[in-house]
Amino acid sequence: MNLSLIDPFVLAQDYPDTLTEKLQSGHATCLRFDHTGDYLASGRVDGTVVIFDIETNGVARKLQGHTRQIQSLSWSRDGRYLLTSSQDWKCILWDIKDGSRVRTVRFEAPVYIAELHPFNHLLFVASLFEDQPVLVDVSSPKPIKRILPSAPLRPQATNGEEIDPAVAAKQAAQDAKHSTCVTIFTAFGNHIIAGTSKGWINIIETETCTTIHSMRLCNGVVILLRLASNGRDLLVNSSDRVIRTVLMPDLSQLGIDLEPSNIKLQVEHKFQDVVNRLSWNHVTFSSTGEFVTATTFMNPDVYVWERGHGSLVKILEGPREELGVVEWHPSRPLVVACGLESGCVYIWSIISPQKWSALAPDFGEVEENVEYVEREDEFDVHPAEQVHQRRLDLEDEEPDVVTLDRIKGDIEGDAVGTFGVPVLLDIEDSESGEDIIAVGPGTMRRRTPGTGREAVNGDTGKDSGSTAQGVSRGAARNRRR
Repeated sequence: MNLSLIDPFVLAQDYPDTLTEKLQSGHATCLRFDHTGDYLASGRVDGTVVIFDIETNGVARKLQGHTRQIQSLSWSRDGRYLLTSSQDWKCILWDIKDGSRVRTVRFEAPVYIAELHPFNHLLFVASLFEDQPVLVDVSSPKPIKRILPSAPLRPQATNGEEIDPAVAAKQAAQDAKHSTCVTIFTAFGNHIIAGTSKGWINIIETETCTTIHSMRLCNGVVILLRLASNGRDLLVNSSDRVIRTVLMPDLSQLGIDLEPSNIKLQVEHKFQDVVNRLSWNHVTFSSTGEFVTATTFMNPDVYVWERGHGSLVKILEGPREELGVVEWHPSRPLVVACGLESGCVYIWSIISPQKWSALAPDFGEVEENVEYVEREDEFDVHPAEQVHQRRLDLEDEEPDVVTLDRIKGDIEGDAVGTFGVPVLLDIEDSESGEDIIAVGPGTMRRRTPGTGREAVNGDTGKDSGSTAQGVSRGAARNRRR
């Protein structure tokens, strides 16, 4: 929508309020915006990755390489590369320019989550199921894997004191039970933040792969970690049904003004439902970091809290199904979430009343009837030949529907040069139909994958013939009745 048509007071609203759109291309399981917010990547349950264009809500590209459900998505800073992890024990780095696979890395265990380095798209960190996390360098055809520690950093003995062997043995037994569930990079990529199954937060140095700080944050499992756009605010979702925002120090000052022993992680707010004791499926920051959004277990609503006061400001009413992954647009008050049952992508945004006076320079809105004064040449009759020639000149102009005019945004990502997904005119249509379709009078069945492609591919096999024959028989039976 043209910005000149939008009421400026509506633009000042910081969070969405209404469910406005629904997208569907297969069964979506995870979502991720690129850094500009122009495209939304959706990982499907069948291993396909679909990239939506936010402006048109159309499918810009499909990536097929995994064989099982997509677990996580991670964009590079310029938006050209996309890292996907799947339940097939593989991570694939895609080049969005032509849809090719830059690297494919296979692990020895299923992958929880994989995250790209903020400045080097050939370096990523992956958390594995019941195994040590791995830092992977794919700059060469043969990937280099470096194992990261999961055990927390224990305090060392000082002033010549010796640690009790019984205490040391107990700590070693506890450390052996730690497994890392989620890992992310810091804003500059010099450190990795890891959350363990015992509620610990470990800060690991990327270059040396050693833990420099550990903190016990909760009693449950750390499910998800997210950094705000400023890189200093950490969002933690854990299995104890509490969402925490943590204030982090500036880790780029390590060795200059900050020592590893002086690192402190301060818990700012704790968001929870004290009455219903709701569990949170997925959490995320808003574009500015001022709001926290979460989807709930066995609940169709999306909760929005304000960090300034730590209070609940909005409950976005969703569809009649439980919601999974939720994401906030990088620059607009727009929230997307995927349904667990249908796999649809739901979009909440702001419905803004239009100012129709902006449609034409001489168009004005009036509150009451006024006397109109016509111009002297307003109703002049022009020769028919001149009008016909003017129409022919307009028909000779060929509109350019392929070239994209990139508009420089206000977000930081434009400073490093963004990448635009090429326009594909032969992309397959989105599978946006309903899951339940009619195959005959009073006969319904669930849509099967690939339905409707027989005509396109010229397939006239037995399956399509038998289906058509079954429909005709059902219609004949109804006519006889």
